[in-house]
Amino acid sequence: MQTNVREWLAEMGRRFRNNPTRAPLYVVYTWYLVLWYAVTSRRPIGTNVYERDWDVLLILDACRVDTLREVSSEYDFIESVDTMWSVGSQSDEWMANTFTEEYQDEIERTQYLSGNGHTSQLFERDILPPKNNTTPVDFSRWNLVDLSAFDSVDLIWKNYHDDTYNIVLPRVMTNHAIEAGRNDDPDRLMVHYMQPHLPYLGRAIRENRPLTDLEREGYEYLETGDADREEIYELYKETLRTVLDEVEVLLENIDAERVAITSDHGEAFGEGGAYGHPEGFPHPTVKKVPWVETSASDEHTREPDLESERGERVELEQHLRDLGYK
Repeated sequence: MQTNVREWLAEMGRRFRNNPTRAPLYVVYTWYLVLWYAVTSRRPIGTNVYERDWDVLLILDACRVDTLREVSSEYDFIESVDTMWSVGSQSDEWMANTFTEEYQDEIERTQYLSGNGHTSQLFERDILPPKNNTTPVDFSRWNLVDLSAFDSVDLIWKNYHDDTYNIVLPRVMTNHAIEAGRNDDPDRLMVHYMQPHLPYLGRAIRENRPLTDLEREGYEYLETGDADREEIYELYKETLRTVLDEVEVLLENIDAERVAITSDHGEAFGEGGAYGHPEGFPHPTVKKVPWVETSASDEHTREPDLESERGERVELEQHLRDLGYK
């Protein structure tokens, strides 16, 4: 058990001074997180991806079920969009409940390509949920494996951070996956794309311009009332199309009989009073994720040049801020 009562009391004091109306709700929420992680770190609620059959697993970070269904007719490789309950409502919670000792044998067969800095936060810095909210006590008991348990891990976020869009671009993830599929022939390949997560870059990429503040902050503008839902949702949907375009390329450039497309969690735009993907949040908009099954055949329509895409090395804290984690 870890305790941080003093820090929790100090934060509660600040919240009561700044917003005495909402502060009591936050007190309740932090105690709820204590109980939530005490239970779910021992017995996760949801379906672990290792309970499904796949050779290649593509994770589209923060992908909503309904949005994927809306655009599915635009992509021949999506025949149907099924659903399952995720084991987390944030990336770190999903990872902590996915890569557990119970699935050690499957993890040892997995080559993991990650554009998500939470991979480093968990495995390299041992920062486990809860991380966005201070709790007075911690009764969680996680069973996370060591990073060495994987067949191999490539932390792509570290060296391929795009300075214009402040994230690992989907094209970069696709190119790494093509290289891995052709050269390494992994037993299981897991590719963690960061889209359609913030920043909502889809429209900016199509128009070949930098991000606007609205695209960087997304649902935060919606939460403060400075934008309407339709405006933000269209930016999000366009970002989903951008990553799906790259998934389509990937499926033409690797060989795999069983490819699955899913997400670690969804994205809320006001449902249940939430925005984004709060930790420990069981609302279906965030906890229910898509599951699409397809296949891949290497037609060599792309020859990646990874060196040309390498960017400046970025620190973890800056990377997470660019993803909207303050």
